[in-house]
Order: sequence, then structure tokens, then C-alpha cells
Amino acid sequence: MILPSVWLIAAANVFEVIHVIGSYQVYAMPVFDMIETLLVKKMNFKPTFMLRFITRITYMLVTFTMMFAICVPFFGGLLGFFGGFAFAPTTYFIPCACWLIIHKPKIGSLSWIINRVCNQTK
Repeated sequence: MILPSVWLIAAANVFEVIHVIGSYQVYAMPVFDMIETLLVKKMNFKPTFMLRFITRITYMLVTFTMMFAICVPFFGGLLGFFGGFAFAPTTYFIPCACWLIIHKPKIGSLSWIINRVCNQTK
């Protein structure tokens, strides 16, 4: 059995960290919006660029510090857990849906019934 080289494992870990940091922004934007709205409407701050900048930097520093402290011992397990949510649709659902769109099986045929039952669609 050939084990992967050290540089390959290191590169994979670096790419995973880059991926997680990039996807963090997708989930953080609604929180940024909520905090900024609260500051402007309830606390009468002016909606300026500086308010947005300070709010986001503060939130990101606190969140990154907390998540890093929590996730370091469980990094591999967490990536597997969240990766399962990301890859399950691309592995099971999307290929069947694409096959239905491309081949357009006759309604009521065996392949149509199997795909509809497996995908639980109408």
C-alpha cells in the first residue's frame, strides 16, 4: 500500500482551510446585515462605511477565534460531517434529476417511476 506523501496531505489541508474560510462568508452575511440594521435602527448609528467595517471586523475576529478554539480538536470530523451535507445532493439527487431532464422518459415508464420514487418528487 502506497501512502500519500507529506506535501500532498499538507496541500489538501491548506485547500480545506481556504474552502472553509471562503464558505464562511456565505453564512456570515445575514448576521452582518442583522447587526448593522440593529445598530442603525435601534442605537441610532449613521449607516456609514466605517460602521460596516468596524462591525464586520469585530464580528469576524470574535467568531474566528471562537471557532478555531472549538474546531481544532475536531477539524477532520467536522469537515467530514459538513462535507456529507454538501456532497449528498451532488451524488444522489442531481444526477437523477439531470438524467430525467436529458432523457425525458415517458411518464409512467419503469425508469420514470423509479426516478420519481427515489427523488420523492411530484
